[in-house]
Amino acid sequence: MFPLKYKRKHLVKTTKHLYNCMRCLSNELKTTEVDAVFSNGRNIRISTGQYARLADGCSVATLGDTSVMVTAVSKTKPSASNFLPLVVDYRQKSAAAGRIPTNFFRRELGPSEREILTSRLIDRSLRPLFPDNFNYETQIVCNMLAIDSENNPDVVAINGASAALAISDIPWNGPIGAVRLGFIDNEVLINPTRKELQKSVLNLIVSSTKRNMVVMLEGNANNILMPDLLKAIKTGAKEAQQVVNSIEKLQKLYGKPKRELVPNVELSEEIIEALRLLSEMRIREVLRNYSLDKLGRDNALSEIRSDVFEKIKVSFPDVDSNLINEVYNNKIVKKIFRDLIFESDIRCDGRSLDDLRKIECKVNLYKPLHGSAMFQRGQTQVFCTVTLDSSDSALKLDTLSMLTSGIKEKNFFLHYEFPPFATKEIGRIGPLGRREMGHGALAEKGLSPTLPNGFPFTIRLTSEVLESNGSSSMASVCGGSLALMDAGVPVNAAAAGVAIGLVTRYDDDNKDIKDYRILTDLLGIEDYMGDMDFKIAGTKKGITALQADIKIPGLPLKIIMESIQKATDAKTKILQIMSDCMATPRIEKKENWPVSELLEVEPHKRSKLIGVGGVNLKKLFVETGVQVNHIEDSKFEIFAPSHHAMDEAKEIISSLIHSEKEPELEFGGIYTATIVELRDIGVMVTLYSGMPPALLHNSQLDQRKIAHPSALDLSVGQEIQVKYFGRDPVSGLMRLSRKVLQATPR
Repeated sequence: MFPLKYKRKHLVKTTKHLYNCMRCLSNELKTTEVDAVFSNGRNIRISTGQYARLADGCSVATLGDTSVMVTAVSKTKPSASNFLPLVVDYRQKSAAAGRIPTNFFRRELGPSEREILTSRLIDRSLRPLFPDNFNYETQIVCNMLAIDSENNPDVVAINGASAALAISDIPWNGPIGAVRLGFIDNEVLINPTRKELQKSVLNLIVSSTKRNMVVMLEGNANNILMPDLLKAIKTGAKEAQQVVNSIEKLQKLYGKPKRELVPNVELSEEIIEALRLLSEMRIREVLRNYSLDKLGRDNALSEIRSDVFEKIKVSFPDVDSNLINEVYNNKIVKKIFRDLIFESDIRCDGRSLDDLRKIECKVNLYKPLHGSAMFQRGQTQVFCTVTLDSSDSALKLDTLSMLTSGIKEKNFFLHYEFPPFATKEIGRIGPLGRREMGHGALAEKGLSPTLPNGFPFTIRLTSEVLESNGSSSMASVCGGSLALMDAGVPVNAAAAGVAIGLVTRYDDDNKDIKDYRILTDLLGIEDYMGDMDFKIAGTKKGITALQADIKIPGLPLKIIMESIQKATDAKTKILQIMSDCMATPRIEKKENWPVSELLEVEPHKRSKLIGVGGVNLKKLFVETGVQVNHIEDSKFEIFAPSHHAMDEAKEIISSLIHSEKEPELEFGGIYTATIVELRDIGVMVTLYSGMPPALLHNSQLDQRKIAHPSALDLSVGQEIQVKYFGRDPVSGLMRLSRKVLQATPR
């Protein structure tokens, strides 16, 4: 037992400690806010200090009534990986829109396609600005707090993530700012609303750092001209400075001091020099051997690596193999690869900087397919197919995607597949990966503007990569365009895509780019060793999609503009080669080309066509494969997989609707009706043989008001006189009356 004096003293200390804790907590709950005001008067508000205070950094970004909370957390001990272990998770919450999830469990499940694509967008904006050799596991979590129907949350999330990292103690060379850009009537719109985007020919997101250095581009367009696109990018980089300045202000007010990184273990200069002496000349010889293809080059470099590592291990037995591998790849092979390009302006496959690889195209490969094409560019090969189906097969979007895009369903979608054999590897073939989803979405954006409005079919385009040595997503645009034309889809123009690469040299004094080379039609090894993968797709008229994956801390606008110009020149050459294979969409339809027609059915005959519980339509589908969908009122859509199936279905439908020729009834005519059933509300009668029974309501049975037909001593089989007043224009039911034939009671 403790003495009473000790207890009192301990109680006083505890009370003071609790008071101090509460005071600190009260101070931390104070919210710090900054506003980034754009030239059009719209603003993004960024705040911190209220939520998730245990995270390394947390911010809430708001545009209109759309708010996203972003947290940043990083481990304090480095991981064993030799790459940046950054994970970005963007999650949409139905509650943010005042909705309940529509799945069986009524809760959010795995990430949707929309969430994955937005996560990739945020990742590409942040990743270039982490310090070299930063290998601390870092996670960025973006939670949607609220969403309106006007402002897309992806740009809000990028700016929130930038602020969360900036105010945290995580080493990061930001901040960045992101804006969405539209283009209407020769005017660039800053962060346009959903309704404005529907009228815009451009939907572009630009992320940039201070001094207008671009770190990420992503967008789609309706054949926007190159000068207009460049104007929008310039505007975006300039407007993003408002966000950068606001986040810097927030960082000064609330930011934590950046933590010191644990210095990485480095190889001694002696070992690095030994690596260089053993490998440099042999690597140069391989990279200058322009006859080698991808496998030959990879195998030769792999043999050099194994031989050099074995010799290094003999001379330095205690050195870490992972460290040798990292230095060998990043400081020797990569440097030699880039130096050779600067020295000769010749690439490892013998091409000059602007040359395209050899291109081959084929269409109509297999008879059962609606459309098919093979596109080969160097050692990148894609096989594309087009399948046409009824409008009922359209892709239904989730609730939150409908809110932001205003689209309920998609009648065109592209599915991209990248199996492991495409790069001579063994791997798991299973659910769609994030990379495949991103590449497919980009190729889909590149092709969508070429499709006709009001096309009667749903189009599914698949692109399977059979060989890959760079730029398979842009090959999917080329192959997909050819497959669409082979299927007879009346596209307004052919589309093509190309990837542009970059290698740079920096000034050691101020870390600015002092020299660079832009590479047209990127190889896989150039993507790995280089500083940029800029994918651009479009038609002869303009640009339809672009995505810039930049690996260095920003590019000046000059390099961005030169890259777009080189992509435009290359695109023109590719379209000419594709035109030699297939210049216009197929006019003569294939035998298996599907057919869609509209059928108008009189309201009173709908029941004959549909049958009880839709049994007639189900039977028709089983027998012929033809789908009949009710569109509105008396209109039905008939979708048949072929002309033969359509003809067969029409015969069946005609027999259902016109099973017996109905006698024409005269309006106002008096007919003898036979009672076939008594009901509480009236009697069911027929006027002729084979007629579906019609209701004669109690109100039309007699001049007197009756509650049941039995009050008039009516029975089944009895014949009565009725007057015919045509059919109801809405329901198609007969309008009959017995009452009007009776004398008015005195």
